[in-house]
Order: sequence, then C-alpha cells, then structure tokens
Amino acid sequence: MRVLGVDPGLTRCGVGVVEGVAGRPLTMLGVGVVRTPSDAELGDRLVAIERGIEQWLDEHSPGYVAVERVFAQHNVRTVMGTAQASAVAMLCAARRGIPVALHTPSEVKAAVTGSGRAEKAQVGAMVTRLLRLDAPPRPADAADALALAICHIWRAPAQNRLQQAVAAHRTSGASRIQPPPGISRTPGASTPRTSRTLKGPAA
Repeated sequence: MRVLGVDPGLTRCGVGVVEGVAGRPLTMLGVGVVRTPSDAELGDRLVAIERGIEQWLDEHSPGYVAVERVFAQHNVRTVMGTAQASAVAMLCAARRGIPVALHTPSEVKAAVTGSGRAEKAQVGAMVTRLLRLDAPPRPADAADALALAICHIWRAPAQNRLQQAVAAHRTSGASRIQPPPGISRTPGASTPRTSRTLKGPAA
C-alpha cells in the first residue's frame, strides 16, 4: 500500500509518501512541503497548492491519499485556510479516482505514539523511528504528513473489515425481511395472508 499523507495548510502544506503494509516495516518514499507566500492572493495560493500536490501525485502514484480532518479552532482565519487547502488535496485525489481518507489529529497521534494527546515532538520522534530515518523531518508539517500516511496504513485493514461487516449485516437483514414466495404481506398485518376458498355445507 502506498499512501500520500497531506497535512493541509495555506502557508505550509506538508506532504509525505509512505509504502508498506500493517505489521511490517514501512518505507518513506518522499517528504516535503508545498509553500505559498502569505502576501499572495488566496486564489493564487490555492492554485500553487494544487500544482504542488499534482506533482507529488505524478511522481509517486499513490493508491490512497490521507488528509488530516479539519476541526474548528479559536483562530477562524487559520481553520478556514486549513480547510481550503484540505479541499484542494481531496479534489486532486478525486479527480484521479484515488480514494481519500480523513483522519483526526488524535487518531494520528494515537496510531503513531499510542497517545492521542502526544506533542508534535513526540510524533516527529516516532515517525523517525518507524521509518528508520536519521533525523526527524523538518518542518513539523512534513513529519505530520508522514504520520498521516502511517496512520492510514495501520488503520485501513481494520476499517475495511468493519465496512465489510456492516455491509454484510445490512444484506442479511434485508434478506430476512423478504416474504417467502407465494405469500404476500399486508401493511399492519402481524401474520402472512394466504388466499382461501370457503365452502358451504354440502347440500
């Protein structure tokens, strides 16, 4: 499984590609940051992010894209920019037919460090260890992008099994409520009705 992790942001959009499967050593294929100038027009910044992500998709051809799920913060301007960059990443993936997964910051921290309240330094240290790197990726946005990719690789099998179980449950439930052939159900009736012919007493 090859995953492009995206830590969305207008000024710095972290990107990182990780390959591997759950339970086995993972390999980093690339990591970096798509930057845009803070004094540029919003539309131009979004176009720059789109071009940057498209380059990463062209170069690494990931099978999945994992994006951090945006949550409301006290700074509305910051969260708006993050949401806009996140939407660009999802658009780039959807345009190519690449599945997109959203993971919350606490999910990523818990998957990588074992604690949903871990600090950024702890996340960077664990990413370095898990990917056998010489030093933590800089800036922190890049390390967060790798953490997103790692999180998805580890969580995807469990999520797929859950989705399959839910789908199977719905299918079996639908089959149980279908009446047998030859028997019709009347709305509000508690038992099936069959047609009968009543005969009077013999003459």
